[in-house]
Amino acid sequence: MKKKYIFGNWKMSVDSALIHGFVAKFAQRRDLPNIEFGLAVPFVYLDNVVCSIDSSNCLIGAQNVCEYQKGAYTGEISAEMLADIGAKFCLVGHSERRHIFNESNLSINHKIINLLDKDIIPLLCIGETLQEYEQCTTKAVLAKQLEECLQGIDADKLKRLMVAYEPVWAIGTGKTATTKEIADCVDFTKDTLHSILGDVQIPVLYGGSVNDKNAGEILSIDVVDGALIGGASLDVDKFLAIADKVLD
Repeated sequence: MKKKYIFGNWKMSVDSALIHGFVAKFAQRRDLPNIEFGLAVPFVYLDNVVCSIDSSNCLIGAQNVCEYQKGAYTGEISAEMLADIGAKFCLVGHSERRHIFNESNLSINHKIINLLDKDIIPLLCIGETLQEYEQCTTKAVLAKQLEECLQGIDADKLKRLMVAYEPVWAIGTGKTATTKEIADCVDFTKDTLHSILGDVQIPVLYGGSVNDKNAGEILSIDVVDGALIGGASLDVDKFLAIADKVLD
């Protein structure tokens, strides 16, 4: 059976008590050899979760990283710091970073370079806004994001890249794209990656209001390599139920 990636993004929605309960129950889950788990944890809890969850069963990563390598950047976290505490991956380019904090494709490009230099997997998020979706410019937007975020990076280094297609209009709204739309956009993303990187297989996940109710349909799409889950990843039972959908 093809491996699927089930990654959670806790955003700014957890505290110590929730994490303690999640970790305890997550440790009791049944073995799913075809599933690669991952959790994107807020910086202040990252070290604790890295030490609490076996990284061979679940990759622990960050939700953001500084575009600069080091220096006088108060409040920022470098790729070197993430590597130092054992983070295995990091989200970059999430729509909330792009649209709330005005991050550009150029700054995301720098972040990817820094992460790869420290052997941390960049999980690049791409996706179109509602306006871009309604104007039928989705594919042009995805292509521009991929091309500019990956510009100038050696294809051999990018073998460790992961990508999540997340239509902005579906994140946290309860709306999801149709299976046809998801398949079409993920397939286009893979074709674009192939044109940029050559014959390198990059996992492409889907994100956008994925939950235990719709995950089975989404994960059954052949070109979809997994899911990046927001709110439903806060509930360990729902998170594991989503992984179980791979077996259905």
